[in-house]
Amino acid sequence: MPRIASVAPVLPEHASSQEAIAAELGPLVTADPAQRALLERLHASAGVRTRRTALPLAAYRDLGDFGAANDAWIREGTALAAEAATRALDRAGLAPDEVDFLLFTSVTGVSAPSLDAALVPALGMRADVKRLPSFGLGCVAGAAGLARVADYLVGHPDDVGLLISVELCSLTLQRDDASVGNLVATGLFGDGAAAAVLVGDRRGEALAADAAPLGPEIVGSRSALYPDTVNAIGWEVGATGFRIVLSAEVPAAVERHIAAGVDGLLGEHGLDRTDVDLWIAHPGGPKVIDAFGSRIRAARR
Repeated sequence: MPRIASVAPVLPEHASSQEAIAAELGPLVTADPAQRALLERLHASAGVRTRRTALPLAAYRDLGDFGAANDAWIREGTALAAEAATRALDRAGLAPDEVDFLLFTSVTGVSAPSLDAALVPALGMRADVKRLPSFGLGCVAGAAGLARVADYLVGHPDDVGLLISVELCSLTLQRDDASVGNLVATGLFGDGAAAAVLVGDRRGEALAADAAPLGPEIVGSRSALYPDTVNAIGWEVGATGFRIVLSAEVPAAVERHIAAGVDGLLGEHGLDRTDVDLWIAHPGGPKVIDAFGSRIRAARR
């Protein structure tokens, strides 16, 4: 089975408290004192104390239009992606020119060629590296990316795969938008990048022989599209960029559907939830992770 050889997260240098973010972004989002007060309450109850942003907090006042924000996404995202990839490869004891398959994912900016194309010469990868850029997966992109790289490595057991994810949520800030979705989003999401190195069976054996530490095997994956949730979370793309679509349906959808998906995946491997010692979830906020936890606990009783 493919193995995870290393993982490397990278955060921007600019760190701000939730209170400072609310104070800075509030006037940009709405001039209404009542809506500002709602934004501050939502930020305070989000369960987030500190977030990182791609730009200094004051720079968002004069960030400009969608084009300027996207230019910043390309510039800052490329730098963070390069740092994450370099760290992950170093931890795995591999050089950039040993990467055979590169999957890049993001949902907070666009470019053509995609950012991974710029990384190939910048990091010294081979010109014949196989690239697969992905847009639109959102929060599930990391898990889906691991699954797709693992799928590739099943058929290429001597190869090395590299997954890179970059999300600069702060650059999607929508001014003069006091919708509940926008107020909630400004209090939840931060910026960062991460990279994971995966290796096929035979490549993993070779690394293990050289005493390189390897992470867990990826033994299976499962995907599901939940019915009637197309408008639960996503983007409306317009002249001002990415306008958040975020409804109260998200935690309810998790409560309705997550149990069947988890049980199906575990059942394929002769397991049930009582066999699981550690769960790692990528939630959209406290309500979503609470919904996930309640359904997992319910099945373990």
